[in-house]
Amino acid sequence: MINKKPITSFKDLEVYQNTYEACIIVHKKILPKLPEKERYILYDQLSRSTKAIPRLIAEGYAKRHQRSGFQKYLDDAMGECNETLVCLEQIIDIYEIETELCIKLVDVYDKSGRQLYKLANAWKQFKKDERPNRYTIRAS
Repeated sequence: MINKKPITSFKDLEVYQNTYEACIIVHKKILPKLPEKERYILYDQLSRSTKAIPRLIAEGYAKRHQRSGFQKYLDDAMGECNETLVCLEQIIDIYEIETELCIKLVDVYDKSGRQLYKLANAWKQFKKDERPNRYTIRAS
């Protein structure tokens, strides 16, 4: 039996922890090594997308009580994960910068995207189950 801690904050979500940590790695080890000509293109795009993912998870968690609030933020975070994946793959294929590290980061963002997808689906189901069924006959 797996002993899981209850989720009391967005910081308890594994996907938040992983994307936050990966963001720090990207900013410290990958972005500084990009060529100057990429300063306003790939650099900015990767910087924005990696920062956006944990922010979207945190903001969405704050709106989890809204019917579709959390869902929208999870969808946006998935999009940013995909964008980050493409940027990292471009860095590998075009510039060959920190290739092994980038491959590991691609795996982190791929896994994170799948986690966000599963979380979004679980949230949809949870929100459906939470609503009272108007066709339920209650015994007196």
